[in-house]
Amino acid sequence: MENKQVAIPQFGEAEVLTIQQASIPRALAGEVVVKVAFAGINPIDVKTRAGLGWAAAQNKDHLPWVLGYDISGEVYQCGDTVQQLDVGDRVAGLIGFPLQGGGYSQYLSVPEKVLSRVPESVTLEVAAALPLAGQTAVQALDKALVQEGERVLILAGAGGVGHIAVQLAVAAKAEVFTTCSEANLDYLATLGAHAVNYHFSPVSERVEEADVLIDLVGGDAALDALKCMKDKARVVTLPTLSAELICEKAHLLGFEATGMLVEPNPQQLDTMLYMASIGLLKTAIYHIYPMDQVVDAHKQMETGHTRGKILLDMQC
Repeated sequence: MENKQVAIPQFGEAEVLTIQQASIPRALAGEVVVKVAFAGINPIDVKTRAGLGWAAAQNKDHLPWVLGYDISGEVYQCGDTVQQLDVGDRVAGLIGFPLQGGGYSQYLSVPEKVLSRVPESVTLEVAAALPLAGQTAVQALDKALVQEGERVLILAGAGGVGHIAVQLAVAAKAEVFTTCSEANLDYLATLGAHAVNYHFSPVSERVEEADVLIDLVGGDAALDALKCMKDKARVVTLPTLSAELICEKAHLLGFEATGMLVEPNPQQLDTMLYMASIGLLKTAIYHIYPMDQVVDAHKQMETGHTRGKILLDMQC
């Protein structure tokens, strides 16, 4: 049996992505080998492949490197001392973040403690869409201390993190505003948000007196969004490349501001999988690409116009 993986032999455009063969790993003590069904594609994958950011800097001397942090699948083998999981269990998790990666693999050995069981009523596609994006959304809202009745502005509400953050903020009884293209206005309204078409006018002309900004875009869009905030607003910015600039400007305006890097938290994923299982959280999956079409998948991610998540089908 073979274990195909998608690797980057060198940094560059999407075309550098190649499929390599590896042996199926053996589960060490406390680990399980997962037969990966689906791997999530995230903006950090595209950034790292291009040679940008911390994960790229740390791995530049260890190429080829296998991308991927989101997985879902079935337990294929259990190592010694594994207590919570059995062969055949359906699982999902945020794995190898941020320096190890490895999710774009057909078989992968990971510590059992990083995985969550997937409820019967949740598909493995939905489970693969939740780990990184869902935990990022939860932790950003937690860091911003979002309270009931507050006005929360989320930039890029239709994206992988955004569409989950919008739902969680609405569930927390905040008044949610978000930015999107015209194609996603109705979709975000169905999630309970006031959606602003950023092609039509800057968000600063449409929203005012917001208590919280969750910035999933960075750059000029984030700088414009700072004009929407009330005194002593709280700002959480996620794109690392512009975080320092956004925080600096926010502090000058008297706002609390911080960047953020998601931290793996299986308990948060457990909660979101439960919410998905009873219909309280809906994931949008833009497209599922066979693993041999990973170049197309990365190119789609780079357009910046993806509603929800892009997945790789690792078994075809």
